Amino acid sequence: MFQIKELTKQFKAGRPIFSGFSKTVEAGKGIGLVGPNGSGKTTFLRILSVNSFPTSGSVEYQGIDIHKKPNEYLNHVGLVHDEETLPIHLSASELLEWVLRSRKMWNSDGADAINSMLDQLSLVERDEPIGTYSTGMKKKTQIAAALIINPEVLIMDEPLRGLDDSTRSVVTEILDERKKKQNSLIFMSSHTMGNVQKIFDEILSFPLPKQNN
Repeated sequence: MFQIKELTKQFKAGRPIFSGFSKTVEAGKGIGLVGPNGSGKTTFLRILSVNSFPTSGSVEYQGIDIHKKPNEYLNHVGLVHDEETLPIHLSASELLEWVLRSRKMWNSDGADAINSMLDQLSLVERDEPIGTYSTGMKKKTQIAAALIINPEVLIMDEPLRGLDDSTRSVVTEILDERKKKQNSLIFMSSHTMGNVQKIFDEILSFPLPKQNN
């Protein structure tokens, strides 16, 4: 369960990005974030992924204040950031192995799990340096890195951007299955709706209202 309590974010001068926003979200739900550029979607997701701190208010996951115990919280989280900040000298396969090892999840089935995940996403050039990848290939790598750990929470900022229609459909099906069968909680922004709407149980429209329970 996520509990967002009186969340406010303001950058020095100017109006708050959002103010006094509260919401409770149960496991197994898909929350879609929609709104124009600059309306606060990425800022909101950066707070949920502990890449930014709120000006006031708090966010708790399973009773954990995520900004006071980020390591404990992030063990449950898979992230797809809006920026493609990936290690350019590693391949996709090497990155996913590193992710599994860093989470102490590497075992004899690790290589097969990586290949299966990259097969689903049709990432053929999995052993080439990420620095040589196209935008779409980098996005596939980000998604694979988020999913390979089977997280309880997925926080995804524009994960479908740069993907072809076929891969978008595959990602949508994977996320819908994770939500239904693994009870994953998904926060996801997307300019491209279409079939992705099946993932969402609720839409948060940005700019956020002051209160939404």
